[in-house]
Amino acid sequence: MEFCERKPNRIPEYDYGTNGAYFVTICTQDRKKILSNIVGDDAHIVPKTYGMIAEKYIRNVPEIEKYVIMPDHIHMIIRLDNGSMWASTPTDCQPQHNRISNIVRSIKVLVAKEIGESIFQRSYYDHVIRNQQDYNEIWQYIENNPRKWVIQKQGFTS
Repeated sequence: MEFCERKPNRIPEYDYGTNGAYFVTICTQDRKKILSNIVGDDAHIVPKTYGMIAEKYIRNVPEIEKYVIMPDHIHMIIRLDNGSMWASTPTDCQPQHNRISNIVRSIKVLVAKEIGESIFQRSYYDHVIRNQQDYNEIWQYIENNPRKWVIQKQGFTS
């Protein structure tokens, strides 16, 4: 079986432990809709068991400023600053570089341990938030993502 070569989505030579804000998306394996349901015209999110488990660990990461748990993915804004430290486990003392990957890995590992299997894709998407306008647009994207899901679903069924 041949694997597709992935296009790198990271900025070359950029330290992803640098202070700032990052937009991160984690998808479920095979995009299975196992985290939540989005119901009604008001796009109310109803978490499923796996989504509730993921949220329990997300809420314990102080660097996560905003998140939404969609049926098959999670969007987050993570803000790093000098005062915060998150390693692969809360008791580890690691250098600050790659803190984004440590946060994502921690969430994935803790969720997998509680569930008994891995439910997320191996990798994740990240985007360095470059300025306040970018931050505001991503915040609104996360805020509006459930409504967008409902609109797209209605468009496909009509």
